[in-house]
Formats: sequence, structure tokens, C-alpha cells
Amino acid sequence: MNRQSPLDKLAVALATLGPVGHFPKAPGTWGSLAAVIAAPWLFLAMPLWWRVLALLAILAVGTWACGRAEVFYGKKDPGCVVLDELFGQWLALLFFPGLPIGFLLLAFVLFRLFDIFKPWPVRWAETAFPDGLGVMMDDGVAGLYALACLHLIAMVL
Repeated sequence: MNRQSPLDKLAVALATLGPVGHFPKAPGTWGSLAAVIAAPWLFLAMPLWWRVLALLAILAVGTWACGRAEVFYGKKDPGCVVLDELFGQWLALLFFPGLPIGFLLLAFVLFRLFDIFKPWPVRWAETAFPDGLGVMMDDGVAGLYALACLHLIAMVL
């Protein structure tokens, strides 16, 4: 690691969700799991317009933090950067306040599948946007896929 300025420390701490991005093995899965566990209290409890504002704030802060973390670690989308997972996972839950635990688990699985396999345009979004915005956008698109699937499943059930 390079020597960190105070802003670099803040950016890396935000981008990695503190210690979560440094958990051993599969940091993206840990980041998504942390997001799902926190969602009922920190995200889903808010009115819809606050959730939208929260996602916009996470996108803005995440773009900055993930971009700085990329420079700090010297690589594109380092594995320890998991703020993008929180963004994508919460986007998948956007229109579902008060979900039963089964739907939270389903949202987690769907988001992880789209994030890992990256169907078009998930992979495209990762490279179409520069720096931290690309890091955030591929998870945003994966979150939209998961959101659409959750809506279809909810309509069927």
C-alpha cells in the first residue's frame, strides 16, 4: 500500500465499508451480505423518496471513493472495494419496504448472480464509464436486473 493522505484514508474506508472489504475470500459477497443485513434498518425503513436520495448520495460518494481507492491500490476495481455492492444491493431492494426474510435472501442471491456473471449491459457499464463511476455502474445495472426479477417474482406470487 502507498502512503495515505487523510482523504485517501477516508476514501478507502468508505470504498471498503471499513473492514468488510478486507474479509478473507469473496469480499463482494461479504459486501452484499452486509448490505442485505443492514437494509431493513438503514435503507428499507426510509420512505421511498429518502431511499432514492440515499442511493444518489451513495452513487456520488461511491464514485469519488472508489475512484480514489483505484488510484491508491493501483488497479481497476480492486476486490476489497465493496461500496459498489452496497449500492447495487440496495438498488435491488428500492421498491420493497418491509420484505420478508425470504425475499431479502432472494434479492441477495439474484444480485450476486448478476454481479458475478455480468450479462450485458453489466459488463459494458463497467468499462463504458471512467474510474469510480464504472465501478459503481456495473453493480447498479446488476442491481436493476435483480430488482426487475424480484418484481416479476412478487407479481407471480
